Amino acid sequence: MNRQKLLKASIREVTFGINVTLVEPCNLYECEIGDDVFIGPFVEIQKGVIVGNRTRIQSHCFICEKVAIGEDCFVGHGVTFINDAFRDSKVSVNPIDWESTTIGNSVIIGSNATLLPVTIAAGVVVGAGAVVTKDLLAPGVYVGNPARLLQKK
Repeated sequence: MNRQKLLKASIREVTFGINVTLVEPCNLYECEIGDDVFIGPFVEIQKGVIVGNRTRIQSHCFICEKVAIGEDCFVGHGVTFINDAFRDSKVSVNPIDWESTTIGNSVIIGSNATLLPVTIAAGVVVGAGAVVTKDLLAPGVYVGNPARLLQKK
């Protein structure tokens, strides 16, 4: 007999601030969403994620566990956060092996960027399609794969 397990997108056990806008469908669970946040359709925000006040998350984003996004940020369409550093070239399903990502305030992340476990300083701009593999600690514009400083602020 063929058995299937169907899990539906849902919004459960989320702490919401005031004046939050969600465009369904989206999948949010066990996370914290600040005041005046916008979340577009087809977004998944996982357990333990914190999204700061006045941040906008556009459609088709994936924000995995162990991510904290500051206030007044913009996350473009199709941005992907990754928390598994793939140690020993293997995928780990154990959260103890995952690493965290911290995004400062007023950060702009362009569409289709990919962020590995990193720290990004306040005021950074990550260009569309960039792959962030290392911490971005100085304000500026970063582009490419791997992301490199294009212009200091």
